[in-house]
Amino acid sequence: MKIPIDAIIAPAKLTHYLLVFHEQDDKSLFLAQAGFTLDNSDMLEKAIRQLITTQDAIWDVENEYGIFYLVEGLLQGVNERQLAVITVWMQVKATSQFRFITLKPARSKS
Repeated sequence: MKIPIDAIIAPAKLTHYLLVFHEQDDKSLFLAQAGFTLDNSDMLEKAIRQLITTQDAIWDVENEYGIFYLVEGLLQGVNERQLAVITVWMQVKATSQFRFITLKPARSKS
């Protein structure tokens, strides 16, 4: 199954979380390797949306709020570098709408 292209990606997830340095569980330095910064957060959103058009979503877990799915693949950077990532999505029970939750580096399969 594919995550719908009109799934909600809250701008704050990008500009107040993923692209901002955090002492713990930081993702901004990882994303910066592919050229993603606060100045081009729209490009990160575009890359995430591109990923969900090419990779299938896999059911992960369900709770009282919704069903969580994972989409794993290569995120195309603005500097042509690709990052192996896992994106997390939730299909909200109350509305059936899909929402972007987070992104994390994919672990090496060695």
